[in-house]
Amino acid sequence: MRVLVVEDEPYLAEAIRDGLRLEAIAADVANDGAAALDLVAANPYDAVVLDRDVPVVHGDDVARRVVAEHPAVRIIMLTAAGELTDKVSGFELGADDYLTKPFAMRELVLRLRALARRPEATTPPVLELGPVRLDPYRREVYRDGRYIALTRKQFAVVQVLMDAGGGVVSAEELLDRAWDENADPFTNAVRITISTLRKRLGDPWLIHTVPGVGYRFGEP
Repeated sequence: MRVLVVEDEPYLAEAIRDGLRLEAIAADVANDGAAALDLVAANPYDAVVLDRDVPVVHGDDVARRVVAEHPAVRIIMLTAAGELTDKVSGFELGADDYLTKPFAMRELVLRLRALARRPEATTPPVLELGPVRLDPYRREVYRDGRYIALTRKQFAVVQVLMDAGGGVVSAEELLDRAWDENADPFTNAVRITISTLRKRLGDPWLIHTVPGVGYRFGEP
C-alpha cells in the first residue's frame, strides 16, 4: 500500500509518515495542497491522509480534485474539528473516512487497512498464484502451505508482482509501488530485493527476469 500524507505541520507529517512505514505502508509527505495534487498526479497512491486545513490549495479543494480525477484513491480526512456537521461536509466532498485530531497511529493504520479491504471487484482480497498464497491484510505469505517469513519491503515487492497475475512488471514500476518518492531510480535495490526473495521463496525460483523488460512471478 502506498499513501500520501498531506499535513502542513512538518513534525506531525513526519511522525505519521514514519509510523506508516513501520507498518509496511510506503508513505510520502506534502505540506500544502498544491504539492499534494502534483504528487497524486505523478504517483500511484492507494490513499491520501488529508489534513483539511492545509495552505495554498485548501484540503476541501484537494479532496474534490482527487475524487474527480483519481476516483480509485481513497481519502481519510484529518481535522481538529469534531462536530457532526464537519464530518458530514467532509463525506459530502468525497472522503471515505474521517479522523479527528489528536488520534492514535494504530487507529489510522487500521482505518487505512479497512479502506484497502474495499478494492476493485476484479482484485481478490487474498492473492494466489501457482504455489503461493499472499494475504495482504495479515501480511502473510505461504508456499505450498509453508509460511515464508519476509521483510516489509520483500512482502511489498511480492504483492506487486502477484498483483500482475503473471505479467511482467518493470523495475521502475516496482520502485513506484513498493518504495517511496525518495527512491533513487538508478539504485540496485530492486535487483537486490529480487535476489533475496528468490532465496526466501525457495526452489524452483518463482521470480523470473525478462531481459530488458522486468520481472515476472510464476512457475517455470
